[in-house]
Amino acid sequence: MGEEQIKNLIEPTVDNLGYDLADISLKREKGDLYLHIIIDKVDPISLDDIVKVTEEISPILDENDPISDNYILDVTSLGAEKPIKVEQLEKYVEKYVNVHVTNPINGENYLEGNIQSVTSEQVTLTYRIKTRLVSVNIPRKDIDKARLAIKF
Repeated sequence: MGEEQIKNLIEPTVDNLGYDLADISLKREKGDLYLHIIIDKVDPISLDDIVKVTEEISPILDENDPISDNYILDVTSLGAEKPIKVEQLEKYVEKYVNVHVTNPINGENYLEGNIQSVTSEQVTLTYRIKTRLVSVNIPRKDIDKARLAIKF
C-alpha cells in the first residue's frame, strides 16, 4: 500500500482531532523503514498533540496493516517556524511571522512582525525598527513566502 492509501486511512481521524495532515512519507533510513506523518494546525503543536495523534492512528494502521514490512511510526509537526501558505495568512492574524516580499519595503525584502489584518488585497504588518513600532501595508501579491517566527 502506498502513501496515498495510508493518507486515506488516517486523514479522517487526524481531521477529527483538529489537525491537518501536512505530509506523509514512507522511506528507508539506515536500514529501518519509517512512516513519517507530519501534522499541522494554526496554534503551536505540543508533545501532547503528537502523542494524541500517534495513539489514535496507530491502531488504525495496525488493524488495516497497510505496510507489509516492519516500520517505525514517526509523528511530528512542521516546527516552531513552520512555513505558512500565503493564501492562508488570514488564519495567522495577531501571530508573529517572517514574510518575504518581492518588492522591497524600506529597502528590506524580509520583514518580521505581527500580522494586524489581512484582506484580499493587502496584509498589515507591525514590526520594530530599533525602538519604534512601525505599521506597513504590504500588497498581498508582493508576498511570496511566509513562515511563523520566534520572537526574542
